[in-house]
Amino acid sequence: MDIKEFQAGEWIPQFQYKSFLPSKINREWIISDPVVNKLLEEANLKIGELNAFSYIVPDVDIFIKMHILKEAVQSSRIEGTRTNIEEAAQKERDIDPEKRDEWREIRNYTVAVNSAVESLKNVPISSRLIKQSHQILLESVRGRHKLPGEYRTSQNWIGGATIKDAVFIPPHQNDINDLLYDLENFINNDQVNIPHLIKIAIIHYQFETIHPFLDGNGRVGRLLITLYLIANGLLNKPTLYLSDFFEKNKQLYYDNLTIVRTRNDLIQWIKFFLSAVINTSENAISTFQKILKLRDVIEGEKLIILGKKLPVAKRLLNRLYSDPFITVQDAGKDLKVSKPTANSLIKYFVELEILHDTTGLKRNRKYVFKEYIELFK
Repeated sequence: MDIKEFQAGEWIPQFQYKSFLPSKINREWIISDPVVNKLLEEANLKIGELNAFSYIVPDVDIFIKMHILKEAVQSSRIEGTRTNIEEAAQKERDIDPEKRDEWREIRNYTVAVNSAVESLKNVPISSRLIKQSHQILLESVRGRHKLPGEYRTSQNWIGGATIKDAVFIPPHQNDINDLLYDLENFINNDQVNIPHLIKIAIIHYQFETIHPFLDGNGRVGRLLITLYLIANGLLNKPTLYLSDFFEKNKQLYYDNLTIVRTRNDLIQWIKFFLSAVINTSENAISTFQKILKLRDVIEGEKLIILGKKLPVAKRLLNRLYSDPFITVQDAGKDLKVSKPTANSLIKYFVELEILHDTTGLKRNRKYVFKEYIELFK
C-alpha cells in the first residue's frame, strides 16, 4: 500500500465516548513521495556519519553515558519534569529533597536504556522487553501505582480533565493485545521491504496511538526508536536520541502525530520524523567533534605538565567524561587512591581550569567539569 493512501483508523462508540481504533500496520508499504525519499537519503547519510564515531572514538562508552543522560532529561521534560542536565548528573544526596522524585524519574530512564540495550543481545524488541523497560521507568516514582510493566486493563485518554473533554482517546483496552501483536510482528518482520527509518517512524506513531500503558507511554515510545536503530544495525551504540528535537518542537511533535489520526496524513509525520533524525544526528556529530577537540586540548596541552602523575590524571579525566561532578572523596574511592593523592589531583585540575568548585566552601567541596557538561546543553 502506498503511504499516501493510508487510512489511520476509525472511531468506535463506547459507553458515552468514542475511542480510536488504529489500522494495523504489519503490511507492505510503498514510498512514492519525492520529498520523503530525499529526506530519507539525507537522514541515512547523517545517521551513518554519526555511527562512525562509535568506531573511531577511543573509549566511546564513557561519553555515551552523558548522551543517555541528556536523552533522559529531554524525554522527561516532554512529560513535565523540570530537572536540568546539571542536576541530573549529580548524585541523589546532592539534590534538593523536593526535586528528588523528578531526579529519580530521569535516573530510571537511564537505567531503562542501559538495561534494554543489554537485553537486545539476547531478545528481540518484543512485549517482554517493552514491559521490562516500562517497569524500570516507573519504579518508585510518579506513576508507580499505574501498573508498572503491565499493559492497561482500563480506558485511558490524553488531555482534558475527564474522558468527556479528552483531546484524544486511544483504543479500548480490549483491543490492545491484538494491536500490539500486530505491532510486534511489524517490528520484527524482515520480509517487509521498507527502509528502517520509515519503519521506525510508523512504529513510533502506532505505539503512541495505541498508548498501551496507563503512564509512561511517551518515554517508552521514544526509547523504542533508539532500540530499533541498534537492533537493526543502523547504530552500533546508543548515540541518537530524538527527544531533544521533540522537546524543542513539542507542539509540532503532538500536532504531527494528531494529523495522522484526523487527516490520515502519515506522510507529514514521516517528514517531521526524518527531519528530527537529520537535525539530531547533526547535533550529536557536532557534540562528538567538540568532545574530541576538548580532550585533545586537555590531554595534549594541560595534563602533559603533570609528568609522572599523568596516568592517574588521565584516569580521573575519563571518570569525569562519564560523571562530570566529583568530590575529593569520590576521586579517592573511584580511582582507588589515598585521600592526599585525590586532593592533590583535584587541586591540579582546578589550577588547570578543568574543574570548578560549585560550593564556595572551605570543606566538603564539590567540583564540576563545566566545559564538558556545557556541550550537552
